[in-house]
Amino acid sequence: MSIVDELVSTVSADIDLLRIRDGQGNVFAHRRPVDFVFVTESEPQATNVAGFLADYRYADTSVTPVNGEFRVVATIVMSVEQQELLAVSGFMRCIAALFTVTYDGWGAPVVKSAS
Repeated sequence: MSIVDELVSTVSADIDLLRIRDGQGNVFAHRRPVDFVFVTESEPQATNVAGFLADYRYADTSVTPVNGEFRVVATIVMSVEQQELLAVSGFMRCIAALFTVTYDGWGAPVVKSAS
């Protein structure tokens, strides 16, 4: 799959998730920790991805072994408004392609209005 196809697939999945959150009453503009997840079978690859993102201050990162694979979680405190989220998620998809790891999407708490 080309990087363009991967980006289109990522945008589609991200928009689907944003629609679900909209139905849950999510306040998109509220900043919260957003976790972007990568998976690889190679510990050195996981360490390289985490190191790159942390060293250049893109995100706080952690690497965890899970069922014979290594999971990299890159956390950024940000809003989940559509343009911002899609731009960062697309960037993470590109990072995954550059480091030949799997991008497994993002997750964040749903934040509802106080009223």
